[in-house]
Amino acid sequence: MLVDGIKRVWTVSELSRKIKDLLHANFPFVQVEGEVSNCRPSGAGHVYFSIKDSGAMIAAVMFRGQAAKSAVKPIDGMKIIAGGRIGVYEIRGSYQIIVDCLEESGRGGMLKALEELKHRLAAEGLFAQELKRQLPPYPRRVAVVTSPTGAALRDILQVLARREAAPRVTVLPALVQGKEAAAMMAEQILRADRYGLGDVIILARGGGSDEDRMPFNEEILVRVIAACSTPVISGVGHEIDVSLADLAADVRAATPSAAAELVSDRSEDLLLRVKGFVDSGEDAIMRRFSESRRRLDRVSTGFLVKLERERRETMTRRADDARLGMLMKSRSRLKKARMRYEQALFCISEFSPQAVLTRGYARVERNGVCISSAKMLSSGDDIEIRFAQDRAHAVIKE
Repeated sequence: MLVDGIKRVWTVSELSRKIKDLLHANFPFVQVEGEVSNCRPSGAGHVYFSIKDSGAMIAAVMFRGQAAKSAVKPIDGMKIIAGGRIGVYEIRGSYQIIVDCLEESGRGGMLKALEELKHRLAAEGLFAQELKRQLPPYPRRVAVVTSPTGAALRDILQVLARREAAPRVTVLPALVQGKEAAAMMAEQILRADRYGLGDVIILARGGGSDEDRMPFNEEILVRVIAACSTPVISGVGHEIDVSLADLAADVRAATPSAAAELVSDRSEDLLLRVKGFVDSGEDAIMRRFSESRRRLDRVSTGFLVKLERERRETMTRRADDARLGMLMKSRSRLKKARMRYEQALFCISEFSPQAVLTRGYARVERNGVCISSAKMLSSGDDIEIRFAQDRAHAVIKE
């Protein structure tokens, strides 16, 4: 039964237009978050889909121009935030969202969480510039934490192979993307630092997407880098985006190759300086004897020309002999100095406590104190036995 007292009776078209006007007036632009469903790209370039949540569903369309410009392409199951206006199709009495912009809703939350983590770690001082460790002037050993099959390791080794005085490389293999990557990289950095496997640690990866590089933003890896006593160089392979690992590292290199350049250039500089000393010594000797020859050539002529010529020839021969002798002696001294320098470096390396352990010896400690005699121990004492690569615990029985 119709309701009495209602003066106006709407036509279908009038009511549809009124609904359209009300929607346009009250919702000039809306943003809707939900899951993409029933996605259907058309041959004309338009993309039709539905946006749903647990309680409702609404139709949506992204026309060809917007679809071509959008960086996010909707697919079924994707969590999105769609922005646009409400369109009413009067003939069918239906409505839909005409999408002008689209983004993944999960990514926005991820970036927000990353920014919050960055501020929290910065507040703790993990990125403070005054806490950065200086790179050693002439590193002889480099520990590289990266994928053993990736391009990053290949680039590092190629750079070092071109250097005459390249440091020795120890590779500590680790995953560089995926859920387990951050923990594995952190573990290898701890290992390199604990056992002194390098004067410098390079953490490297050969570029990749934002998602691929997310392990370098995880808190466990950032804290290990910041706490490491060995200087750490990050070479994640992305010149624009900076990861939290880059901020925590002592030095950031734009690429793995640039990280290798940082450590190899210092060793190369030492060799060039030694060569420069040798060359400058020879040049000084040559200048002194050249000046002596010029002075001899200025001896006056006269009735002593013949005698002076003989004397000059004798002095020239003596000068040449002396020059040759001094030159040989200088080279010998420089050679001996270089040998002493290399022997000193070898002795420092070979007879360091860590090197002694690699030859089968072990270090016994109790409560952090080195035990040099059995008299220092008593029955029931807990001791720690340190080997080259690991350690063990034991209890003294008698």
